Amino acid sequence: MFSPSPITLVPSPPRLNDIDTAHKSYTLKDKEQYQKKLKKTQELMLKVQQAYYHQGKRAIIVFQGWDAAGKGGAIRRITEKLDPRGYRVHPIASPTKEEQGRHYLYRFQTRLPKPGSIAIFDRSWYERVLVERIEEFTSPNEWQRAYQEINEFERMLTDDGVRIIKIFMHISKDEQLKRFEERLNNPMKQWKLTEEDIRNRAKWDEYERATDEMFQRTSTLSAPWTIIPGNKKWFARVEVLHTVIEALSKEVDLSPPPVDPTVVKAARKQLGIQIND
Repeated sequence: MFSPSPITLVPSPPRLNDIDTAHKSYTLKDKEQYQKKLKKTQELMLKVQQAYYHQGKRAIIVFQGWDAAGKGGAIRRITEKLDPRGYRVHPIASPTKEEQGRHYLYRFQTRLPKPGSIAIFDRSWYERVLVERIEEFTSPNEWQRAYQEINEFERMLTDDGVRIIKIFMHISKDEQLKRFEERLNNPMKQWKLTEEDIRNRAKWDEYERATDEMFQRTSTLSAPWTIIPGNKKWFARVEVLHTVIEALSKEVDLSPPPVDPTVVKAARKQLGIQIND
């Protein structure tokens, strides 16, 4: 008889204060070095995606983080070289009226990946224990029980063979202020900054405590949290790719599938093409 796998929390979950967002070692030497590293990791990411596609595997990548921490930029670098048929990006905003009348996990259940694909969530079900908690959009009883509901939800997915990677993009408060100023002074980026972003910044300490509790209560052995230091954008983008590739590649055969013998036969007979062994 099948029994669900146990939900085992990580013994020492990450904490925001343990991460040095401005460490000098996080800086790449120059743009050329960054572009070389980025190209190499993007090529490997494509190889991983193709393995998932051909083997019918499924994966979910969850992004959380401070406003202006670089979630969108990291997602663009992940997907830039991928086959668009094999992934979907889901930017999560406020729930619609229809979604508000259902369990909060409903709108995520309808966005789960199909076989051979990767679903990327730009914010996720964790908003329940972050924004909805801090802004009091939900009652204490509702967000407190959400930790167990989320763990059960993720266990259901991992038991069904879905790989889950959870990333938190972390920047310092000073760096966030610099990026807010940059956005306000750049006509192409002004739309990214909202009044809600500014209001949330005033509750930085509350969000920090809620985030650490989220790590403590939902970082499991099967779906742990990874904090990415985001003050240095180049480093963060490459590090996100490394994190995703390592997690997706674990116990997965990345070898390309053998060519279909019927295709080889048809190519030889009808097109005169010889396939090297």
